[in-house]
Amino acid sequence: MHSVAWWPTLIVLAVATFTDLRSRRIPNWLVLPFLLAGVIVSGWLGGWPGIWQSVSGIGLGALLFGILYWMGGMGMGDVKLCAAIGAWIGPGQLVIALVITGMVGGIMAVCWAAAGGFLGDLFKGTGDLIFGLKQRGMRPHPELVLSNPLTRKMPYAPAIAIGTLVSFFSR
Repeated sequence: MHSVAWWPTLIVLAVATFTDLRSRRIPNWLVLPFLLAGVIVSGWLGGWPGIWQSVSGIGLGALLFGILYWMGGMGMGDVKLCAAIGAWIGPGQLVIALVITGMVGGIMAVCWAAAGGFLGDLFKGTGDLIFGLKQRGMRPHPELVLSNPLTRKMPYAPAIAIGTLVSFFSR
């Protein structure tokens, strides 16, 4: 992670959070230049090892959130945002950021469900996801996917933003 990584990341996360809250989308015009800039800055400051760190961060972010996308529980904008963050902070810090993101996302989901009056549905769906895995295998749950218009969808960029920003202070 470069000492310059925090300020561009902060700007991109603020815009991504705003757009995700407003429209449930994270635009390509935001994340793709950010990803490319992460590789360039990493190479400029760290040479080939910096580029390797950046590309490894991209790969890890795309892999982990890509699995969640494939399972139907994450949007592609979230995947690209996570990969772009990985380009700036590398795989080591990205792991920390994603662990914190998962915890923050879980807390947000429980609060969101409690405020919306569907906490029971949230816990039932979570149970179905976990305990139905043996029957379903790695196939997406038939109802609990973003493509289902009846599924409640929570913007995840705020959780990604909080997890990433907290990871800067954990080092």
